[in-house]
Amino acid sequence: MDHTSIKSLPGRYCNSLFEYSRFITREVAIGDVPLGGNNPIRIQSMTTTDTMDTLGTVEQTIRMVNAGCEYVRITAPSIKEAQNLAEIKKQLRARGYNVPLVADIHFTPNAAEVAARIVEKVRVNPGNYADKKKFDQIDYTDAEYSGELERIYKKFTPLVNICKEYGTAMRIGTNHGSLSDRIMSRYGDTPQGMVESAMEFMRMCETLNYYNLVISMKSSNPQVMVQAYRLLVETMVAEGMNYPLHLGVTEAGDGEDGRIKSAVGIGTLLEDGLGDTVRVSLTEEPEAEAPVAIALVNRYVKRASESKSKVSPLASGGDPIAIGLEGANVGAPSTYQRRETYEANAFIGGSMVPRIVIDLSTKNLKDPAVLNDAGYIYSPILDKYTMGEQSVDFVYLANQLPSFNFPGNLKQLYNYNTWLQLKDKTNCHPVFSLDEYVSAQNHDASLNLVKVKLADLDGEAFGNIPFNQTLVLVLETEVLHGMADQRAFFFKLNELGLDVPVIVKRSYDFGSESDHTSLLQLYAATDLGALLVDGFGDGIWIDAPEVDCKIIASTSFGILQATRSRISKTEYISCPSCGRTLFDLMVTTQMIRSRTSHLKGLKIAVMGCIVNGPGEMADADYGYVGSGTDKVTLYRGKEAVKKNINSANALDELIGIIKDDGNWIEAAELTAN
Repeated sequence: MDHTSIKSLPGRYCNSLFEYSRFITREVAIGDVPLGGNNPIRIQSMTTTDTMDTLGTVEQTIRMVNAGCEYVRITAPSIKEAQNLAEIKKQLRARGYNVPLVADIHFTPNAAEVAARIVEKVRVNPGNYADKKKFDQIDYTDAEYSGELERIYKKFTPLVNICKEYGTAMRIGTNHGSLSDRIMSRYGDTPQGMVESAMEFMRMCETLNYYNLVISMKSSNPQVMVQAYRLLVETMVAEGMNYPLHLGVTEAGDGEDGRIKSAVGIGTLLEDGLGDTVRVSLTEEPEAEAPVAIALVNRYVKRASESKSKVSPLASGGDPIAIGLEGANVGAPSTYQRRETYEANAFIGGSMVPRIVIDLSTKNLKDPAVLNDAGYIYSPILDKYTMGEQSVDFVYLANQLPSFNFPGNLKQLYNYNTWLQLKDKTNCHPVFSLDEYVSAQNHDASLNLVKVKLADLDGEAFGNIPFNQTLVLVLETEVLHGMADQRAFFFKLNELGLDVPVIVKRSYDFGSESDHTSLLQLYAATDLGALLVDGFGDGIWIDAPEVDCKIIASTSFGILQATRSRISKTEYISCPSCGRTLFDLMVTTQMIRSRTSHLKGLKIAVMGCIVNGPGEMADADYGYVGSGTDKVTLYRGKEAVKKNINSANALDELIGIIKDDGNWIEAAELTAN
């Protein structure tokens, strides 16, 4: 096996923490579209049709390819579907489409062995290929555990030998929610368990001299997903492996939530140079997934050519990896630890949730309704505001003075000289440039924000800052690889022992690009989400003049929700549908959302079939899972509480369970409050 391309990783799981550098993996042949090595990051998706519907599957595959998919995955839940892959492939080739096909396998080794003779790649889930999941806790001795591995080896070997004979690639795809009882009993529901689940199968493949592998570590929780991929790379390198990575957040959902959650997970890893193929899992038509994946991946075509001279002075010189590694969290990729800061003005930092800033400085500040964009709904009749779960914390007004009174819990930010002129400074705070703050004679007694542009910051300027517990830094960067530039600053703070809170600010100008809203969701979720996943940031500030402020606010809350930093709404874990799905997932998800979206903090899973049901929904509070034609099983956590009920009544039954648990509140009550 050739591992000569593996580098010594100073950052443990990537080539560099502060400069963009793609981690080069082994090249794997998948039809005539090779993966890994120096090949482009490939785009893929999965059909949602019944695999026995040959024409429907062929037509959908063609739409997916035309949308940008370079691989297409099709479910093969039994031998008959696996056999029909030959007819699907035949008709595609007859119509001029040579896209490599991937068979998706769960539970059925015999179907995998049939499919591996037909398609270019098979995907197996080590959690259920040869193991079972009954949520049993089993206390294995080492000898018993080794015996289980030997059993799996015997069951897995025939598939490996077929793949070797036919030149078929294989994805070993671990899912957080479908770890086997065996893995769960020894490692728990952890990134370590996810990695070991895959590594066992990878070691078996290498024992059999089979290396045509692709690996994935998927979860509906982006934080867990990122930790698992990082630990996987660290573990692979330690064992002399460098297999290509398939990136994806499973059950991401639809619309804004699905795009933001996907970008937090996938984008964070792409930022560190990890990833060879991407699948964005949305509860939408599969051809809608490829454009999102392409938008995420295209950023890194430019990123690879970035000049090192553009990196912040803080990230250059010496060994940046050694700066503040202790406690900086990046040195322990499979754990999460939020950076400790002091609490400024009893409002930001410390144990407070990350705060959100939006810029209203160009809006009409004579109209009280302008604060609707900030989540404060104004009633002209009552002349009062109603605050919601997604009301922002700060509005930046620059040098503009409003002609109306703001609600008392919304803090106003002004440029320093304008703030000086205010007669009533209640809930009003200054925003300084670095030079202004150092030289200013007057500071706010409670809260001072200081903008720090990394390109202008050197050690001397940094040393002149008078730190005290009213200070909050606003961190800006103009570097193309801005996340890494800002990450370097957090390492520097750690090196200097400074616990000052930091608001991370990013600005976006989309120019002639279309669909500014989608791009903002993807880019901001990547850039800010990557730092939040590492525990960095006490607030976020997104500036995008071409995008409506209401969308900026919604995107900001979505990023905090996806990173589990601040929960402000119901979270939906919904699978993207496939040929196993037993009802219309998109319609059902929207129906459930329409009646439960006001239940802040609850996680509700909507899963198309029993395969992606009790396991894949992982940490959901409640589950709505297809269990047969027009039949649904309802879950409380991992417990099935109502089995095989009629789908027409299932949503009412689910709401009844939520009410019985005391977790229901009427939407009208929230509005009244």
